[in-house]
Amino acid sequence: MKSMTVTPPSDNRIAQLIDANLDRAREGLRVMEDWCRFGLKRNDLSIQIKDWRHQLGSLHHKIYREARLTSEDPAMGSSHPLQQKRLTPEDIFIANSSRVQEALRVLEEFTRITDPKLSELATRIRYETYEIEIKVLNVKEGIDKRQILKECPLYLITANSQNLKEIVLQALEAGIKIVQYREKFLKDSQKVNQAKDLASLCKKYNSLFIVNDRIDIALAVDADGIHLGQEDIPTKIARDLLGDQKIIGRSTHCLKDIKNAEEEGCDYIGIGPIFPSETKKKLNPIGIDYLRKGLKNTLLPAFAIGGINSSNINKINQINNLRIAVSNAIINSNDPFSKTKELLKFLT
Repeated sequence: MKSMTVTPPSDNRIAQLIDANLDRAREGLRVMEDWCRFGLKRNDLSIQIKDWRHQLGSLHHKIYREARLTSEDPAMGSSHPLQQKRLTPEDIFIANSSRVQEALRVLEEFTRITDPKLSELATRIRYETYEIEIKVLNVKEGIDKRQILKECPLYLITANSQNLKEIVLQALEAGIKIVQYREKFLKDSQKVNQAKDLASLCKKYNSLFIVNDRIDIALAVDADGIHLGQEDIPTKIARDLLGDQKIIGRSTHCLKDIKNAEEEGCDYIGIGPIFPSETKKKLNPIGIDYLRKGLKNTLLPAFAIGGINSSNINKINQINNLRIAVSNAIINSNDPFSKTKELLKFLT
């Protein structure tokens, strides 16, 4: 920023106003900074906000501080009833972000002539805080999705069916919290339309909607994430395309796959196939002992997958905190609602 001269305001009341709004902006930035640092664990956002705070501090000149007359401020200590309705950290963050933006706008207007450097800085930071708000809301969205994922014991994977929407609806009504859309036969236009319908259903039930393989379809329907096989695109590329708030899962068939998924930043894994699977006929079952080894070697939410149904699920009932992914067990059931309830009861 080019060097600019600071001219003391001719009216001392304007100097007081500038002083008050510099304090207000920096205080609000500190609230935002600390939530990004301690609440969201986002050091990048925290450092950016801290830099803004210090830049404003460097332009909080002596002429403004000397004009301060707190004892004569008629609004000192006043509050508003809406302040009592900030119930979440995000409410507090957004309120303070708005406070910062309002203070910066005041600074822009009252320093254009006398302190153009401060005016330009206030303008720049004000616009950049709008972007920070979006980033923080996206981080919150990602945290919420991952919390649902963490608490989810049963994962439904769809298969081609004429009554798929009704089947998924019954599963959602029964309590399923994550649905993966897997379709290998329809045309792309049909897949997109079907995925939109299922994504809308899942949103109504606060359940996650994941798309198998197809990032383009996931983006088109604003899915909550993507599930990738071992031969699908690299996790880093998927993350760059989807963003941090979306969920990425990966199929794993050995301990090396599991380690790679963790190192690549996947959010969850599928381990299998545990039993012979109709949808993965070319893969040999890895068995229950290998499942136990896999679960011991990861901290990620891990779903046992592959051929699991009512007739063999008791073989894995001794595994602690068991999560399973099923397809045919629910999709081809005569009563998807009751079958989902049965599986959830078994798992919990």
